[in-house]
Amino acid sequence: MYIKIQITGKLEVVTGMHIGGSSAYAAIGAVDAPVIKDARTNAPMIPGSSLKGKMRTLLAKSYNETLAAIPDEDDGRLTRLFGSAKKGNLKRSRMIISDMMLTNAKKLREYGLQSLTEIKFENTINRITAMANPRQIERVVRGAEFGIDFIYEFYEQEQKQQEITEDFEVIAQGMKLLQYDYLGGNGSRGYGKVKFHDLGADIIVGELSEDILETCNKLLKDV
Repeated sequence: MYIKIQITGKLEVVTGMHIGGSSAYAAIGAVDAPVIKDARTNAPMIPGSSLKGKMRTLLAKSYNETLAAIPDEDDGRLTRLFGSAKKGNLKRSRMIISDMMLTNAKKLREYGLQSLTEIKFENTINRITAMANPRQIERVVRGAEFGIDFIYEFYEQEQKQQEITEDFEVIAQGMKLLQYDYLGGNGSRGYGKVKFHDLGADIIVGELSEDILETCNKLLKDV
């Protein structure tokens, strides 16, 4: 039996977040480091690859007994969930993490914001010459919310159903770790703190025991 479970919810930006976009064609005097934006709306977005990569990196620190040089050498629980391209141990990813779009632009505008991003001015000083090197970094404003859409895939012929709850334990742990870390760049300087809200899982393809689905939802609610 083939099963797809959809995980939905919200990701809230708690402190200004910078996930970089291209500045290749920026005009003179433009922002040095813009954020990535949706081409249709020009609103900030979060690439699914950014969230997936950060979660896996944090989980690798938590689950791996030794430092893995490449993701394909991660703990088996991680390669089972996120996949592996290692020769002789090929595994397809069970997780699809879609790009996340801004969901509360109207509400942010009601607060009086003129823009959905802010420009943070930073400066580095050469300790020898005392010469300043100013730069402008664009950040998504705090309070911005992005819609979460994960798809978890399950093949009953290949997997044991208890692996579903084990995988959801890993997913929930990755989200918890991220809330105590940061998403995007410059986290050590206070950027990119995030929080998850209203997480839930629903079966969209196939059938699954209600007990297993209830356990998955409990794990998500405990994030």
